[in-house]
Amino acid sequence: MAGIGFELRHLLRKNTLTGLLQAYAYAGVIGSGPWVFSIVGILLVGVFSVSVVAPAVLVTQFQTSVTYLVASSLILSGAVQLAFTRFISDQLFMRRDESVLPNLHGLLLIVVAVASLLGTLALFVALPGQSLLYRVLMLAGFTLMCVVWVVTVLLSGLKHYRAITALFGCAYAFIVLLALPLRYWGLEGLLASFVIGHILLLGGMWYIVLRSFSLQKRWIAFDFMERSLIFPSLMAVGVLYNLGVWVDKFMFWYYPPTSQAIIGGLRASLIYDMPVFLSYLSIIPGMAVFLVRIETDFVEYYDKFFDAVRSGGSLEYIESMRDEMVYAIQAGLGEIAKVQTLAILVTLVAGPALLQMLGISQLYLPLLYVQVVGAGLQVGVMAVLNVFFYLDERRIVLVLCVLLVVLNVVFTGISLALGAAFFGYGFCLAMLVTLCVGLYLLSRELDRLEYKTFMLQ
Repeated sequence: MAGIGFELRHLLRKNTLTGLLQAYAYAGVIGSGPWVFSIVGILLVGVFSVSVVAPAVLVTQFQTSVTYLVASSLILSGAVQLAFTRFISDQLFMRRDESVLPNLHGLLLIVVAVASLLGTLALFVALPGQSLLYRVLMLAGFTLMCVVWVVTVLLSGLKHYRAITALFGCAYAFIVLLALPLRYWGLEGLLASFVIGHILLLGGMWYIVLRSFSLQKRWIAFDFMERSLIFPSLMAVGVLYNLGVWVDKFMFWYYPPTSQAIIGGLRASLIYDMPVFLSYLSIIPGMAVFLVRIETDFVEYYDKFFDAVRSGGSLEYIESMRDEMVYAIQAGLGEIAKVQTLAILVTLVAGPALLQMLGISQLYLPLLYVQVVGAGLQVGVMAVLNVFFYLDERRIVLVLCVLLVVLNVVFTGISLALGAAFFGYGFCLAMLVTLCVGLYLLSRELDRLEYKTFMLQ
């Protein structure tokens, strides 16, 4: 399957307005597809069920339960997502395609075992006294999502963006449709639709993996656990980045003045959660620019730069390609800033009508505005981190992720202490400072790129 870069270049080469719009629409749907489908799917299940499921609090319990499943599975599976993708990339580079499936089997065995163990412990700590069926479904959902995120990152690393987006879209459409008959069984019925949908999602992903790689002599292997093939920095980055994105939500969930007990030990912040979910819908244009610029302009000049280095190209040509890489990064970040500014302006205009349509109080508007800015800054942070990954600057990525976690905790704590008028500013400021530090470090690394390429080898 051709990578997204090939598809985008094909659309852009048409040199027409239609081709340009198709490229950005394609990139936007693919780049933000899993997130958007997840958010919209969960919201639609709630909208369709609130008039049928009694009491209505069961719908809130379902949405809160799923939110915890998403957050906890992302943080736990983050420990292996990037590290295993790097291992697979190295194996493919060395033309060891036959080792992919056995090692994927080995990793998923470990992930299922660890997720099952930790999930079982969490059931007794966080969900005491709940029905057996609900707790079994929560454990199944948590384990499934850990596996889904691992396979999603693997397929993303292999550039199977379209397949991922299509599978997430179909799976969440199925979840919404299946929830319609199952909603009559209350909370357990809604959660069962979520679990069944993710079983089908995982099955579709597994089919793509099996089509991409053949299974030969070994069924299972643990080569990725060899000491020389383990990347502790990538393991830390996977956990810290997801923790940095979610830690402010956990703080709002467990700070008594801003949260409510929903089910068992699970709490939610009705003040904070809905604006956060809605703000992530605004990242679609930013993700479109991010993918178009990274997967076309930057990657093209990145490949030319290092091909010239490996093949003994002239210094003038190498410096020219380096300059083009820098320009592509600058242009990409500039366009992200422009489109996210436009998203903010659209939110300022359409925000009141959107909240009214969803039956949400207008008091949420200031927080929605702040969260839209924060989500836009997060796209910029993702772009900077992605460039550092291309440059194999894992230590810098680790430093930025640690900085994001610390700043989000500190600034969110301050905002909680200052009161409702400052809610959301902690996350937004944490992203802003992290982005500024990342841009400074990126500028420094690009200025030293030729020196590090030639002198530090």
